[in-house]
Formats: sequence, structure tokens, C-alpha cells
Amino acid sequence: MTVAALDVSTFAFTEAAPAKVNLYLHVTGRRADGYHLLDSLVVFAGAGDVLHYQPGPEPLSLHVTGRFGRVLDAASTGADNLVLRAAHALQGLRGSQTRLPSGTLVLEKKLPVASGIGGGSADAAAALRLLDRAWNVQASRADLLALAQTLGADVPVCLLSQTMRMEGIGENLTPAAHLPECGMVLVNCGQAVSTPEVFRRRDGAFLPRAPLPDNWADIADVVAFLKQQGNSLEEAACAVCPPVGHVLADIGGQDGCLMARMSGSGATCFGLFATPQAARQAADRLEDAHSAWWVWGGGLV
Repeated sequence: MTVAALDVSTFAFTEAAPAKVNLYLHVTGRRADGYHLLDSLVVFAGAGDVLHYQPGPEPLSLHVTGRFGRVLDAASTGADNLVLRAAHALQGLRGSQTRLPSGTLVLEKKLPVASGIGGGSADAAAALRLLDRAWNVQASRADLLALAQTLGADVPVCLLSQTMRMEGIGENLTPAAHLPECGMVLVNCGQAVSTPEVFRRRDGAFLPRAPLPDNWADIADVVAFLKQQGNSLEEAACAVCPPVGHVLADIGGQDGCLMARMSGSGATCFGLFATPQAARQAADRLEDAHSAWWVWGGGLV
């Protein structure tokens, strides 16, 4: 079956995979096994991929569509794909049901690949949520989080898709106060950034765990706090991919931008605005000025 022949509007199950944004990201240390320890405040934007599933007798397959679907070659949709790995991991919770997973998955790839906003991790998390529902697994939250942790450091927080403090290597999650009403712009220059290379280029200084408050008075309060924090990987990412610096400057120069910063290990950057409407207007201006960039503006999940 070709991708063109698939009509996802007829599919029985659909799940959003919202973009993960690190409002600050501190590298706080390094374990003996080489993994870096992090402290980050994570939120989720209205932008995201979308995963669809149609039950059927045929062996489980994955098809990728959307603006960034062409970036994923055939090998990327094979058994090692995070979505299919998530499906097979969930199948292991189905007890005595030993038959292989079946049906058709279609991933609408709307987020840039390797962009620091958790696209692949969000897709895997969406697969866990969607197939738990579709297959009536009724897995506990603890079981789903345990599966998510085996799939990648960002998958647990993406599974929850709510404002969280993320620590350790991603496994330590604490609920955080939701942000007051605000808008966000996301911009990616179109260049994939290697996370291992960014970590290699990072200097050796570790940042402390941030004094995260229990609540926010308003978005100005959030911005004042965030400006005292940082992203430990931003300078290294700018060295690996200089256009990141240009993106940050262009976002920060938009009318109404309260602050601009890179998310994760890059290359996607974000800007905070007072309202979703202000963010959408800024996104329109940025898209007009830079047609090759991926730009989104709106509110948070």
C-alpha cells in the first residue's frame, strides 16, 4: 500500500505528539558512565507530529508523510524506528497474547528531524499512548513510564506531555507549575545538529540546579526567572551550527519578544511572547523573511 493511498481521515485512532521545549537546560554533572546529568524546565507547544492507527490483520507497518517525512529514508521506518520499537515494547505487556502486533500506523511528520524539540521521542510516546488505547492494554502509568525510559531519555517526559521539571538523564520527573497565558515562536534553520557533537563542544563548567519556584504571577515573572538561567548547550550548538545564532537574533528582534533561547541541543530556538496571537504574528513575519526556515507560532499545550 502506498502512502498516497492511505486516507488517515478513516483511521480509527489518532494521537498528537507535541513538541518538547526546554525553557532552560543546565548540565549539572556527569556520571561515571559518561552520561550527562541535566536539570530542565520542559513545556509542550501546540506544534507537533500526528500519529494515526488503523487496526487490521496485516503485520504492523509504519508509513511517514508530511513536510519532513521525506527526510526519513526507508531504513528509518524499519524495525529500529522509535515508533515501531514502542509498539513492540507495548506488545510485551499484553500478557499471554503472543501474536505479533498488526495494523497500519501513519506518522504525519510536521516537526523538523534532529532539532532539539523531541520529535522522535514525542512520536514514540504518542505510539505508547495511542496503542495502549487501541489495543486495550490498560497499562499503568508506571509501566508506560518504565517502557518509555527504555526507548530514550526524552520519551518519559514526552509520554506525559505536560509542564515538568526533568532531571538526571531524563528519568527524574517532577510536576511543575503551568505557565501563565503566553505565546511561543519556534524556529529551525533547516540544519540538523548532532547532539553528541554539541556535548563534545560544550565547555567543562557545570551549572547548579535552578531554584524553580512553585508558581508564577504572570509571564513577566516567568521571563525574569528564565533570564537568570540558561542553556548549557547553546554556545556549543552555535559553534557547531552558526545559523543558530542568526535565528536567535532574528527571534529576539521581533516586536513583543520577551526572550529568545535555544531548546535542547538545537537547532530549534524559541521566543516567548505575551499572547499566542503576538507569537503567530511574529511567526508570520519570520516566515516571510526566511522562507527556507521552519517557523511556527501559537500557544502551549
